Amino acid sequence: MHRFLLTPRWWGINVFVALAVPVCLFMGTWQLGRFEDRVDSHKEATAGRPAAEAAAPLESLLPVDKETSGRLASASGEYAEQLLVPGRRLDGKDGFYVLTLLRTDSGKAVPVVRGWLPGTADAAKAPAAPAGRVEVTGALQASETATSKGVYAEGGLPAGQLGVIGAASLVNLVPYEFYDAWLTVQTPADGLTPVPAQAPNNTGLDLKAFQNLGYTGEWFVFAAFVLFMWFRLYRREVETLRDAEAGLLPEAADRSPEPPAAASTAAPAPASTTATASARPAE
Repeated sequence: MHRFLLTPRWWGINVFVALAVPVCLFMGTWQLGRFEDRVDSHKEATAGRPAAEAAAPLESLLPVDKETSGRLASASGEYAEQLLVPGRRLDGKDGFYVLTLLRTDSGKAVPVVRGWLPGTADAAKAPAAPAGRVEVTGALQASETATSKGVYAEGGLPAGQLGVIGAASLVNLVPYEFYDAWLTVQTPADGLTPVPAQAPNNTGLDLKAFQNLGYTGEWFVFAAFVLFMWFRLYRREVETLRDAEAGLLPEAADRSPEPPAAASTAAPAPASTTATASARPAE
């Protein structure tokens, strides 16, 4: 009854199922793990860091990763150029960041977001940075990218404004080297509102996190579909064999051609003979 499972056709089906199901389960488990990692990172970000955590030197926390993002970093130097970052929302309100470049003792500069102000970006509203040597402590943040924050095109912004806080934007605005990171001051002065530290890229419960959860369901559904189709083919094959053994399958119709109709043996008399007989006079 089940010998059909050893035929070449069913060997191909069985091998495909044996490979497809583990692959689907593996991919679904991997996507689920990605989602769980994002949930854990979101919990860590919302829990915040201990208030008593000491600030570490900036260079000791670079490059920025999931562990160092949001850590308090300290740097010394003098403030230089000041830029505005428009289109930033805080507490449901539109506003802009006040960003000032800090020329550190190493010679490199680090962007420092000194705070947030509501309304349209206006240099007259932004307070000037302190003069002279300063010691800055702020939450360390990874550089932004155009794909994550690219609402504003750099070419469409007025002079003195910055759309994305990152190396790709700053390289065209400042003539000196800078760190691939930025700081946000947690206790700003001059009436500025502090900007909370942001979760690092590809972490937290964002759209990508729920995409991972959706992909998890899709892979598990694929595995179940493969098993369902195999069972359906198997059941149909078994039912066909049972019907054949019971003689329930319709036999092939006899398609042999019928013999041609017998031709008439009586041949009509030639027209000339008939005409001659009718024209002979009676004796």
